[in-house]
Amino acid sequence: MTRYREICTDLARRIVAGTLHPGDELPGVRDLARQWHTTASTVSRAQRRLADAGVLELADRRRARIAPGAALAARRFLQADSVFTLAGSDDPALDLLTGALDGKLRIVTREGSVAGLGAVRQGHANGAAIHLLHHTGVYNAPFALGMLRDLEPHLIHLWRREQGLIVPPGNPHRITGIAGLAGRRVSTRRPGTGTRILLDRLLLAAGHDPDALRGPQVGSHLEVALTVATGTVDAGLGVRSAATDLDLEFIPLTWEDFDIGLVGQALGSAVHLIAALRTPILRKRISALGGYDTSRSGDVTKLSAAP
Repeated sequence: MTRYREICTDLARRIVAGTLHPGDELPGVRDLARQWHTTASTVSRAQRRLADAGVLELADRRRARIAPGAALAARRFLQADSVFTLAGSDDPALDLLTGALDGKLRIVTREGSVAGLGAVRQGHANGAAIHLLHHTGVYNAPFALGMLRDLEPHLIHLWRREQGLIVPPGNPHRITGIAGLAGRRVSTRRPGTGTRILLDRLLLAAGHDPDALRGPQVGSHLEVALTVATGTVDAGLGVRSAATDLDLEFIPLTWEDFDIGLVGQALGSAVHLIAALRTPILRKRISALGGYDTSRSGDVTKLSAAP
């Protein structure tokens, strides 16, 4: 590692550790050069590199200061080459997130929320995209806490999204809600997926047996929409954006939290993902798909058991 890079790493680690805080002023370049036993030009090069990364603020004839938001920027600098691996649930907006991260996010499976948390538990993925409704009415936290309890579980909020019934144009079967699925061919997701759990709960609440549904099981929201568009089924439960993509009608039922469940040691590799979720341009692109609320995208919550 070159000397200027060592200086960058040392300063970034001090910021992450909380030794240096936003607004703190660093000593002069010559003083720092003496501390690190190097030249003033090497220190200046290191400071310019950290300024480019959003860690420091530089101004003419003033000493460098720790920038606002330096903690996240420093983590991104230290994790520059890390790739976050994601398992779990399917969502059309994940493709936009993957594109924005330019190789720093890799989706390893889309087999559902429960399977995703299992992959995290087993060390096969850094995080799991989940949307699991607990019997208490709380999304995601009880399940992440239960399956990752001894691994310092956290949630990263992706977005809220609208789930509803996808039906053909003109809604020929006059379906107005979950009760209208009785006797119809319905496209469903596999057991263990958040959407299947939601569908079963809605059917039970309406007094219908989920096992009585007829129709194929498919692997994604787009596939649900495709089965409706091709006339294979009369309806399916999915996100609004999937219906919009294929010019199908959408009957809204609920909004749900879509989060990433992960363990504490994976937070470092998630810094690029968190930063991307907080950018206005990505939030705007996701919201434009329809049926998304990105106002809290990028929020991080540490989970703990109730006393």
